[in-house]
Amino acid sequence: MTAPGVEDAVREKEPVTERRLHPVTPLRRAWAPVAVVIGWALHDPDQAQRQLTRLTTTTLLIALAVLVPVAALYGFMTWWFTHFAVTESELRIRTGLLFRRTAHIRLERIQAIDVTQPLLARVAGVAKLKLDVIGTDKKDELAFLGEREARALRAELLARAAGFAPETAHEVGEAPVRELMRTPPRDLAISVVLTGSTWGSLAAALVVPPLLWLATHSVWTVLATGLPLLGAAGASSVGRFVAEYDWKVGESPDGLRIDHGLLDRTHETVPPGRVQTVRIVEPLLWRRRGWVRVELDVAGSSNSVLVPVAPRAVAEAVVARVLPGVAVPSRESLSRPPRRAGRCVPLWWRAYGLAVTDTVFATRHGLLRRSLALVPHAKVQSVRLAQGPWQRLWRLADVHVDTGANKTVTARLRDAQEATELLRAQAERSRTGRRDAAPDRWMTLRGNSVRSRGGGGS
Repeated sequence: MTAPGVEDAVREKEPVTERRLHPVTPLRRAWAPVAVVIGWALHDPDQAQRQLTRLTTTTLLIALAVLVPVAALYGFMTWWFTHFAVTESELRIRTGLLFRRTAHIRLERIQAIDVTQPLLARVAGVAKLKLDVIGTDKKDELAFLGEREARALRAELLARAAGFAPETAHEVGEAPVRELMRTPPRDLAISVVLTGSTWGSLAAALVVPPLLWLATHSVWTVLATGLPLLGAAGASSVGRFVAEYDWKVGESPDGLRIDHGLLDRTHETVPPGRVQTVRIVEPLLWRRRGWVRVELDVAGSSNSVLVPVAPRAVAEAVVARVLPGVAVPSRESLSRPPRRAGRCVPLWWRAYGLAVTDTVFATRHGLLRRSLALVPHAKVQSVRLAQGPWQRLWRLADVHVDTGANKTVTARLRDAQEATELLRAQAERSRTGRRDAAPDRWMTLRGNSVRSRGGGGS
């Protein structure tokens, strides 16, 4: 029998097998020299136009004959010098043609691995892995891998992070997924139409250009203003529909799985234990249908949407899965600020509300676009009381709750005495909540369930 220390030493001495990305990757990276030329032309269009008019057809053909091979060589060389390897404790990514960079990503620091497939990548049968790592703002990525290889590597990395032995991690495969909800395309389309920002952008695109024409009689001014406004209107409506098309939320031991996208398909994971805040958003035009939108603040992750549109009961059921043991406070349980708060914020003060339960600190704001923010007590990093001169005059104060995602949730215009008591009580609730909270280590359930059946662990 080999001692644990000797076994670890032997494993460290085992050769590490480095792998390359998919052979189509050079085509993606070959665009870099071309992008430099395009960027220069956009930065100084007048100079670019003058230089272009001086060139003859023969010179242009020669430049094209040089640029294309150079771009292809650059793409090939960057692909050739890019390797990745999975060791017992980390993922290594080695890149760089002239300046070498090696990223050492410890497996226990990985909190989410997303699989994305842009349209051309779906046609080519490849995918991109994006890694959310605790303590880093920028995502490391592996682009591109074969679609089957990308999913197998993702499953292996998650299994290693869960504590499976290296020799068995690649056999674990994808964790099973149970679908919780799916957004019908019809509901998504109607919700986009009923969103105020869509109508605002469209109104601006229709009203501003005619006014500019009456004021300037300049076609170029109208086009320079109208086209960006139309683009913004399209991005806020068509772009959202394309991005959130066929939205599915499933539950697995890894966390909540989110699949969406019409052209670019994305497979994201919401890590359990890393969600800091959940917001239930209710736009004005959605209320008659009983629809809401659920947004997230996740520490160290860019995942921000959990449910694009769904009936309130369905959305609350999904929230219960991402925040176990948390019940969404009812409208009746939210207490309004005192009536004198209207002296500070006329009319809008009625939209503010507060509810503190055994599990969450919940605040509401917004008269036309209601938003209910839920912060588990264990996720509160600090509590602050703020009171401006006008608020002091009317004996009011704001209580700010800071979370681990660098976000703040505020209980607005509370009675000053109530705010002082809330400050002390919330500090105590946060302290006991962090003490009693389950560990944030993701895939704990998956690893524990296998080890309880006698599975291998490192």
